[in-house]
Amino acid sequence: MSDDNPTRQEEEVEALAAIYGEDWCVVSEQAHIYSIQIRDVNPKSHRNIIVEITMPPGYPTESPPLYQFTAPWLRRQEKQILENSLADIYCENLGESIIYLWIERIREVVQAQLDDSQSDSSPHTSKSSASAVSDEDDNDSEFDLSDLVISSMEQPDDGEAMECPPINSGEPILDRKSTFQAHLAPVVHKKQVKQVLDTLYQNKKIANATHNIYAYRICEGGTVYQGCEDDGETNAGSRMLHLLQILDTENVLVVVSRWYGGILLGPDRFKHINNAARILLEAQGYIKSKDLKKGPKSGGKKKR
Repeated sequence: MSDDNPTRQEEEVEALAAIYGEDWCVVSEQAHIYSIQIRDVNPKSHRNIIVEITMPPGYPTESPPLYQFTAPWLRRQEKQILENSLADIYCENLGESIIYLWIERIREVVQAQLDDSQSDSSPHTSKSSASAVSDEDDNDSEFDLSDLVISSMEQPDDGEAMECPPINSGEPILDRKSTFQAHLAPVVHKKQVKQVLDTLYQNKKIANATHNIYAYRICEGGTVYQGCEDDGETNAGSRMLHLLQILDTENVLVVVSRWYGGILLGPDRFKHINNAARILLEAQGYIKSKDLKKGPKSGGKKKR
């Protein structure tokens, strides 16, 4: 790690605080975690983004800052485009302080979305009715999967008909108005991963979650296929995949939906994501008994 990093981080924080004023907030000075609220120029608009930024010890000379942004109104594809854009900015400015560039890029996205919504607005759709729907969704603490329409069969690449596996959901975990809920499905083919995700997203509550993080492991013909998705929650998918690896679970897909409640949770959010996944894995019998994992103790005395 470069000895110059702490000084450069301190100077960057001072500059950002001066530029953004009350919109810039220190979440944890010791852990180098900060947040910025990027507001729409229209004070009546709800299209704001809250970005939580963590400066690791190697930033800026060796590694990028970590981030998570909260924007429930942003569609999944738009989130991915924004994440790719931030990655491009980092690659184009290796070794440089880039948080200001990131913030201004996100601000451009907010403004572009406002322009699009104004040009596409329908005269018979009132803002009050849209707000009422949003409020109703936010206050809905039930996660009913009974209305999901599951397509019974799908054709994988080899032409073999495949049934969509059953989906089980765990109990929600609540913390400071944020909600985390895990969903699990047994999968034996990569096609089923998409099948399960498409089925889950038919549920409006899940589709509108702030993040839908998932990880899967499939053992097929002696080969383990695995993958994960952060969905805007940086490194959350890879952490969940690591959980599946250390638990030695196979042929399973776990999705954790998170609904942001307006209060930043810091590192606790990762704990809740993995706990929600682990609890459901255990409830569905995917975690092996500790007694089965124990091998013979080495160096122990034999009983006579």
